[in-house]
Amino acid sequence: MGFALSDMQVTSTAFQNRGAIPAKHTGEGEDVSPALAWSGDPDGTRAFAVICHDPDAPLVKPGNYGFVHWVLYNLPASTTSLDEGTGEGTAGANDFGGTGYGGPMPPEGHDVHHYFFWVMALDQELNLEPGLTMWQLLEKVEPHLLGMNRLVGTYRRD
Repeated sequence: MGFALSDMQVTSTAFQNRGAIPAKHTGEGEDVSPALAWSGDPDGTRAFAVICHDPDAPLVKPGNYGFVHWVLYNLPASTTSLDEGTGEGTAGANDFGGTGYGGPMPPEGHDVHHYFFWVMALDQELNLEPGLTMWQLLEKVEPHLLGMNRLVGTYRRD
């Protein structure tokens, strides 16, 4: 299928699509991941992966742009939501230099940044090792991708 939008729907109780992400879920607050839920996954889904990426961040490296806030995978097909501050799945590497969720924290003086919370439906459980970068994960899941969609949140540092 490749990386194209599907009919999946991704929502959060913390913010609406294109709405402001509450400070609680940012580096200026408690820095906990927001609750997410999804529906409409394609037939044959056996696992999910989640990524949060900020393409507005002024970070450009060879083959990379923006800032990765969250990489989460090895979520079974029975998972249709993640609680706030979830400990489910396997944590990948973020661009803060750690693993797990790291909330929005645009550089001072920047305008609004957009945070894309991607949910990907996969045709099999891959049992991937911890600590994968976003790009490593995308390379491994692309042949198994059945569908994907995103929820976009915004944040501007005061």
